[in-house]
Amino acid sequence: MSSHREAPEISKDPVADNADVYAFVSPDRADTVTFLSNFVPLQGPDGGPNFYEFGDDVLYSINIDNDGDGRPNIAYVFQFTTRLRDPNTFLYNTGPITSLDSKNWNKRQFYTVTRVEGTDTTAFGTARAHGLKTKVLAKDVPCPPCNIGPRSTPNYDKLGQAAVRSLPGGGMVFAGQRQDGFYVDLGAIFDLGDLRPFQNLHLIPTPAAKGVDATATLNIHTIAIQVPIKDLVKGGHRPSDPKSKHATIGVWSGASRRKVRMIDQGGKQAESGPWIQVSRLGNPLFNEVIVPLGDKDRWNSLYPVDDKQFAKYVAHPELAGLLPVLYPHVFPHLAALKKPRADLEAILLTGLPAGIVPGFQNYTGPVQADQLRLNVAIPPTRHKPSIYGLLGGDPAGFPNGRRVFDDVVSIELRAIAGVTVPLVDKSYKPDAAAGKLTQGLMPQSHRYLSTFPYLGAPLSGFDVPSRPTG
Repeated sequence: MSSHREAPEISKDPVADNADVYAFVSPDRADTVTFLSNFVPLQGPDGGPNFYEFGDDVLYSINIDNDGDGRPNIAYVFQFTTRLRDPNTFLYNTGPITSLDSKNWNKRQFYTVTRVEGTDTTAFGTARAHGLKTKVLAKDVPCPPCNIGPRSTPNYDKLGQAAVRSLPGGGMVFAGQRQDGFYVDLGAIFDLGDLRPFQNLHLIPTPAAKGVDATATLNIHTIAIQVPIKDLVKGGHRPSDPKSKHATIGVWSGASRRKVRMIDQGGKQAESGPWIQVSRLGNPLFNEVIVPLGDKDRWNSLYPVDDKQFAKYVAHPELAGLLPVLYPHVFPHLAALKKPRADLEAILLTGLPAGIVPGFQNYTGPVQADQLRLNVAIPPTRHKPSIYGLLGGDPAGFPNGRRVFDDVVSIELRAIAGVTVPLVDKSYKPDAAAGKLTQGLMPQSHRYLSTFPYLGAPLSGFDVPSRPTG
């Protein structure tokens, strides 16, 4: 999984569990960037009667570093409020929900989104907040309901579209349930690193098979915001030259809770103190696969500016040592590779400088920080974009930001297996299998939209399809 259950403590706190973050130049509005941040992972669509929602006691943030120091200069902060029409019923709805203000909808959720600017916007909500510039962009915006079924939520697409709201200055915002766009063969990968298309070569072999999409029948809660590029880059303009040092922004998302939480015998809760980060995400699978178990909770509490201490795990990734063991005789070159992985350090911690990949760069500077890095001067690929992103010859895809359909699992598997080593060491020859690694899945088109918020309507709890293969 990208980050659906990546650390021991946050796996117990799904409303604050930052599952995926996406950042890409909007394919239908190329003067804007779209950010998506997902929470409450692995939702069974039929999970009621207390259907899924954001946490009223969680501070959600999408953070942008536009000067390469590992600290965000801009943040979009989301805070939610839940309201009951009738506390004396167990029902989520008492009849069909046909609009966002339907009287049949008992448990509704609203949010406020605030833009924060400063030298370090992580200070928002703490004693260090003086000097920050804040602006409320929208207040009391309704979320759509969860997709319960044809009787409770008829014409769900209409409800979802009604929850998309315009922002001052040309942006858009949405927060609510969506279909999970991240596809992964979860059952195989965590069964001793099995890749079904290659499992005949595994240490414990079985016949090769197609991948099984573990998230194809699951929903997620998405925070989405679309922002003009000029509002994100240093200097306040839209770069046109991909080589410009101001063309690349760093992006990560986080969730924070109050430092003190008290619960009395009656079940009432009180919270106080500054906001403390409990979950974050930049590059997919970073905490999941790169950071070892004993450091995962600590990593979630820190900010990207502190990530130099985790660089040793990137330079010597555990999975790179496991692949030759799990697939005997398949990765002899990888097994012999003992040098620190400068290729992965560049991809994940600094971005790629100009000159490594012809015509491409997403370098933010020497500060090592786990962030998605997006070169906003590279236009979206409209004709046959590659799910393998930059490895597939498509510079608009991961690791240049991340689009909803990018196969980040296969991309990172191939990188860890050695296909990117020649970027920094021309003498290294990757193993033949490294460039062919795949989890054996293709993105299902019905999971995505061509317009904001780009993730498709959530699956109905009444009619959940079976998991597709291949």
